Amino acid sequence: MSLTAGVVAVQGNVDEHADAIERAARAHGREVTVREIRDSGIVPDCDLLAMPGGESTTISRLVHGERIADEIRDHVAAGKPLLATCAGLIVASSDANDDRVDELELIDASIERNAFGRQKDSFEAPLEIDGLEEPFPAVFIRAPAVDDVGDADVLARWEGRPVAVRDGPVVATAFHPELTPDSRLHGLAFFENEESIGPALEEPA
Repeated sequence: MSLTAGVVAVQGNVDEHADAIERAARAHGREVTVREIRDSGIVPDCDLLAMPGGESTTISRLVHGERIADEIRDHVAAGKPLLATCAGLIVASSDANDDRVDELELIDASIERNAFGRQKDSFEAPLEIDGLEEPFPAVFIRAPAVDDVGDADVLARWEGRPVAVRDGPVVATAFHPELTPDSRLHGLAFFENEESIGPALEEPA
């Protein structure tokens, strides 16, 4: 069965996420078609969903303005997986600590923006992530951190601060997993917890 993956394409590294999804699907023996999402009406047809980084206030404004926000919420409520990265984490959180962001409230967590510095302070770090056997080469660019985890599960920490969490079918990271040839994080988010995600991701008979 071929899966449909959507990448919210209002801002951010859309092509890089699409490539990472395709690599992760191949690694797990799955077929996937990737669609870019700029308007409403596409998310309901998606089995998988990625929300890239960018500028959180802009992403928030556009997903609500284009009537995509409620479709993303419905996607998660149906148990379908969502990977939200960097600014995507901020928008998906329950508290962005920024009145300009209309949160989707998909992750029970509050966020500290730019927790590791500004653009000039960007760095790559070998990150130990629950569910991955070897360290992941995480790219941090103006990265947020989780300030209060709430009911979400912490998958990774850097300098003692949560930088990857899971809340139900949502995996969210403070870093950019798409900016590396390593697609294991996309595999973890989309293909390695299939029994809890629902029939769309069940292995074909």
